[in-house]
Amino acid sequence: MSIKFLQDARSHPARDMAIRSITCAESKNREGWLALWAADGVIQDPVGISPLDPEGQGHQGIEAITAFYDKVIASADLRFQIRQSFACGDECANVGTITTRLGTLVSRTELVMVYRLNASGELGSLRAFWEFEDTAAGVY
Repeated sequence: MSIKFLQDARSHPARDMAIRSITCAESKNREGWLALWAADGVIQDPVGISPLDPEGQGHQGIEAITAFYDKVIASADLRFQIRQSFACGDECANVGTITTRLGTLVSRTELVMVYRLNASGELGSLRAFWEFEDTAAGVY
């Protein structure tokens, strides 16, 4: 597994789900990643209005989540480095960096990713806090 946790990552249901999600994204395991999601799940990545979400409402439901995977995750080589991870209740907040390679372009995104499980233990939401302009400006 190429995901790097720089602190002790004790097992916790939400943290374990975050690790599964990241592992599937890095390895391009589309079906495995989609299987983690609740049918009514929501992705806000990044939170708010951006070129990835012009309405700022997030990608809601499995069809929109599938489209997000196909448009964003499948198109690039992603590597996650998690510096801190805080798990409480049904949620886990990870602080780290995603390095994205798209052809010859490389960018690094500093972010906080908050994963929330639903009552059935499925991934109910992912809210990623990062600044699109900073990532776009840092492409090299």
